[in-house]
Amino acid sequence: MLDTSAYGPWAVIAGGSEGVGASFAHQLADAGINLVLIARKPGPLHETADHVRAKGVEVRTVELDLLAPDALATVRAVTDGLDVGLLIFNAGANSYGHEFVTGDLSRTQGVLDLNISAQLALTHHFGALMKERGRGGIMLVGSLSGYLGQAQISVYSAVKAFSRVFAEGLWLELRPHGVHVLELVLGVTRTPAMERAGLRMDLPGLRVAEPDDVAREGLAHLAHGPVHIAGGNAGAAEKRSGFPRAELVLQAHEASRRLLPPSS
Repeated sequence: MLDTSAYGPWAVIAGGSEGVGASFAHQLADAGINLVLIARKPGPLHETADHVRAKGVEVRTVELDLLAPDALATVRAVTDGLDVGLLIFNAGANSYGHEFVTGDLSRTQGVLDLNISAQLALTHHFGALMKERGRGGIMLVGSLSGYLGQAQISVYSAVKAFSRVFAEGLWLELRPHGVHVLELVLGVTRTPAMERAGLRMDLPGLRVAEPDDVAREGLAHLAHGPVHIAGGNAGAAEKRSGFPRAELVLQAHEASRRLLPPSS
């Protein structure tokens, strides 16, 4: 159960329109917290907003591509003056998967900008306000991909590793000021994004989490940072952190290939 007294009356969810982000929105609304939902796709964004608004909380929406140069200014235009006590950055995604050296470097830059630059900008802004108030929480949604390099998504794996290490340092900086920081690490989760990617989630023995479950788990562990591995994947994260690296990377590569849809 989320201790709402530790946070303000407003939460900002970047990537709050579907999947895990929508689950966060519903669960925070159930706790009586007002919401600012940020997402790129207007359809799912407004559908989720309508559903959570029906629970009796105030909801503001921001249709926004976080790669836009004025993204932070757009968010501030909606949130300045609100007592935002919780930031959930759930917008990080693998927007471009390709072998690095033959890929489009501009599209690779987009992966960096979304998962690092946009995350840092929002965290810097809201984190400073929370530190000044002496309370708040920041949750960065990460991925098991950040524990091991992978072919075709080498840059995405790297930015998720960055996010986790960043969260650990931020946790050290803000914990004396009453601000909780948590990197919530997800494994395979049954989200619309993963379904659109065609990942095979019906493989025997594959651990697949549900969005509502991992969102509930994340909120329950928000005060227990800096890192929480959701969906029963702690053992997998520990294994991926081991040595020798070459053997682990090759084994994970063979396992991950089975998740991908058959090539045409």
